[in-house]
Amino acid sequence: MGRKLLTEHINVEGIETFEVYRKHGGYRAVEKALKTMTPDEVVDEVKKSGLRGRGGAGFPTGLKWSFLAKPEGVPRYLVCNADESEPGTFKDRYLMSKLPHLLIEGMIAGSYALGARTSYIYIRGELLYVLRILEKAIAEAYAAGFLGENILGSGYSLDLHVHPGAGAYICGEETALLESLEGKRGNPRNKPPFPAVQGLYARPTVVNNVESIASVVPILNEGGDEYAKLGVGKSTGTKLFSACGHLNKPGIYELELGLPVEEFIYSDEYCGGIWKGRELKAVVAGGSSVPILPKELILKTAAGENRLMTYESLSDGGFVTGTMLGSGGFIAMDETTCIVKNTWNFSRFYHHESCGQCSPCREGTGWLEKVLHRLEHGHGSMHDIDLVVSVAKQIEGNTICPLGEAAAWPVAAAVRHFRDEFEWHVKHPHEATQPGAVYRGAGVLA
Repeated sequence: MGRKLLTEHINVEGIETFEVYRKHGGYRAVEKALKTMTPDEVVDEVKKSGLRGRGGAGFPTGLKWSFLAKPEGVPRYLVCNADESEPGTFKDRYLMSKLPHLLIEGMIAGSYALGARTSYIYIRGELLYVLRILEKAIAEAYAAGFLGENILGSGYSLDLHVHPGAGAYICGEETALLESLEGKRGNPRNKPPFPAVQGLYARPTVVNNVESIASVVPILNEGGDEYAKLGVGKSTGTKLFSACGHLNKPGIYELELGLPVEEFIYSDEYCGGIWKGRELKAVVAGGSSVPILPKELILKTAAGENRLMTYESLSDGGFVTGTMLGSGGFIAMDETTCIVKNTWNFSRFYHHESCGQCSPCREGTGWLEKVLHRLEHGHGSMHDIDLVVSVAKQIEGNTICPLGEAAAWPVAAAVRHFRDEFEWHVKHPHEATQPGAVYRGAGVLA
């Protein structure tokens, strides 16, 4: 397998403890930053690395840090978004449970770079077992002098807190997260002002994903230029992928960006192919919110080039023939998968998780679930197929936060690439509703 920057020591016994983590090079990045670098130099190294946000948006991390307002005498905050809730994505909880000190080290280095004296890890409420691991690791870091007052005699001080959410997917959106962290209902805020100017408690704030913050550690250890040598083009470094679905070897993989999708799916080094010897039908490459692609478009671009595990290659062709890398939630579906049922299931999730603040999302996600339910259960019409596409278009771009797009994109893509399957559900409702029945071009698999 390729180079491992985050998970190299993840299977070392006791690596979750400060003592073992330290023996394997832990906290060298903090020592380097606090003893030999200015905050601006840390930001510059992250910029040089080309690191892009690993939570889904893919925005350059160093550039985001440079936007932070720095008025005199005003506190600033770094907040870690550990509210991992995207269906198909489970890499952050694994990283936190196995390597809690890696995240803590990244939080210290990032907070120093941003001038934050108090920082927070906002974690999904269902992950209480991970919260306990983090709290224990934070206590160890305090005891060792890496948190608290005057860290390593540098004059820099930092307090770090873990805050559990209440299980709302919407709090994965950064402004909804900040509202929740302040003790309010987790509704997204109108922007501007952006968090970099008025974030937590109306103070300048940066919100980054778990993997993004953890990646600061190898960037400082290796150097931004060395990190940028890994990957392809603007997709630098390594990325964690949560591989699940109909795979022989589902799990979490750290890949150097640029690996061909076909190799990731079929190589024995990685996912080992499709289970039970079946054929691949479709893939959701970046978590449930990104467009689904059929086999022929996930393995090759429309131009016939190998599709790569990079931001640029996966998005090649736009939403007509491409998708997004997103959060790295890689869901493989075999030939027995019912795309209509899968799309309805995703829509149920987004309807349930909509905060209800924006009418297009509040009402539109309900319509998507209702009409897709009709199609899946044999009560749909041809008009319903066009109706779900129309509703999706009316949601997209008309909401405060991206949850509307997250609900709309998968539906539009499913109809775009698998319209014949939707039409089969309408034309053959009795067959379509039989247990285990799946459309397969010319007929049904029982």
